[in-house]
Amino acid sequence: MRSGAKVAVVGGAFVLVAGGIGYGAYNVLGDTGDGGGGTQSASQSSKVKTGPPSAEEITETSKGFFDAWAAGDAAAAALLTNNEAGAEPVLASYGEDAHIGKVKITPGPAVGTKVPYTVRATVAYEGKSKPLSYASELTVVRGLTTGKALVDWEPTVVHPQLTEGATLKTGESSTPAIEAVDRNGTVLTKEKYPSLGPILDTLRQKYGETSGGSAGIETWIEPADASQPDVNLLTLSQGKPGKVQTTLDANAQAAAERAVKKFSEASVVAVKPSTGAIRAVANNPVTEFNVALQGKQAPGSTLKIMTAAMLLEKGLVTANGAVECPKDALWQGRSFHNLDHFDLPDGSTFTQSFAQSCNTAFIKLIDDTKDEAALPKIARDVFGIGLNWQTGVVTTDGSVPEEVGGEAAAQYIGQGTVQMNVLNMASITATARTGTFRQPVIVPQSLDNRELATASRSLSPSVVQQLNTMMRATAAWGTGAKAMAGVGGDKGAKTGSAEVDGQDTSNSWFTGFSNDLAAAAVVQTGGHGGDAAGPVVAEVLKTGG
Repeated sequence: MRSGAKVAVVGGAFVLVAGGIGYGAYNVLGDTGDGGGGTQSASQSSKVKTGPPSAEEITETSKGFFDAWAAGDAAAAALLTNNEAGAEPVLASYGEDAHIGKVKITPGPAVGTKVPYTVRATVAYEGKSKPLSYASELTVVRGLTTGKALVDWEPTVVHPQLTEGATLKTGESSTPAIEAVDRNGTVLTKEKYPSLGPILDTLRQKYGETSGGSAGIETWIEPADASQPDVNLLTLSQGKPGKVQTTLDANAQAAAERAVKKFSEASVVAVKPSTGAIRAVANNPVTEFNVALQGKQAPGSTLKIMTAAMLLEKGLVTANGAVECPKDALWQGRSFHNLDHFDLPDGSTFTQSFAQSCNTAFIKLIDDTKDEAALPKIARDVFGIGLNWQTGVVTTDGSVPEEVGGEAAAQYIGQGTVQMNVLNMASITATARTGTFRQPVIVPQSLDNRELATASRSLSPSVVQQLNTMMRATAAWGTGAKAMAGVGGDKGAKTGSAEVDGQDTSNSWFTGFSNDLAAAAVVQTGGHGGDAAGPVVAEVLKTGG
């Protein structure tokens, strides 16, 4: 929380901005039933317009709304929305709480019923002022009862990052700004590294008061959920930022940012196996919800790293031992098959099945484990999944719940009820690389002496050696070879394609290592792991971290 004027964005009393102007031409009655005011007679009701608003109505309504908003007449602007009660206090707080004035709104050409626009304004507070500009859009709809063309009200109409229940404010911050630096002292900013924006906001919220800085004057969005960090929009007076050390690497982060931008929806994380230090986190698009750290998805065959470790530990396979890889396999009434129903010749090794991502080789070994909970056990006890990680920012632990029958079998190949994000998969790869789980961190433990999660045991040297051998094979001549061709050093990989209900194309997953750097990526609807997510991981691994 910060000091300064405080009026809630939704709810609360409305205070009319001084100098408000009435707009006769645009002072349209609100739409009863949509949140607005006004009544109609029976004869009026019979003449209510229906259908989408015309181009003329869209232009007139949006212009009236923009004119009233820019003049500071929140009441008149709210009357042109389909939710007068919700819109009025938000529009009023724009001037009263956020101290935004001299507003100029420039609409662009309408696209159907949507009107894009840019806002240029000035924020002024206690003798300090700065320009503020941004772009947003609104939609014009027809009122349900009046039939009038009205702005479809959402808080994003006022600012694209404003959410329901949030507040837009300007004042003195109670939490000093921070200067986050990477492991080598390079300053990390959201302008240069956009994916770090939500992370830097969280680091400021958690460590700003203890980082040695002093408060400045800012414009920010305070979320309805007090546990979420404020979103800084503008700094009028810098104050003195405090310094916060991170484990990130600027070069790896820059590579991660470039790599994810090649796809419409992609995420990647890189981790140092020997320490657990997070070297890079990137998402495209960048949102408040950090998919790389907080997502929950089936990771597909990348989870076979964990399944292979369990089978090796139990002595059911060896890297060079023969296993069956038929086209199809049945387990307790549930059928499983390989991609394009391929099979491998009799006598093929477990390494060949791993490197070619043979699903049936893993499914056919389930019965031999004599324990349907074997995978959840090793997930927790060795790989640290579900142990309440304290990374320094908000993250979601992976999950491998105990299942029976077909659902337990599906987990062996990273499907069913398994839930992971790329941070979890990068950590699993890091653990396989060294044999010991080291909880990922994005700021040093010494910063706040938080308690890190620890696994109850490590993998044996023999299992670690065999896992690394199989991952090296995948990178050298298996399904990851094309993606990893340009990666140097001691390298290994595992591909994955995760099927999602209602989605024609599977999600592309890939994880790999090069020397002492591990990375994992997912590309939504990217198809085969080596085709989309593979190049993302490779670009990050090439930096060496």
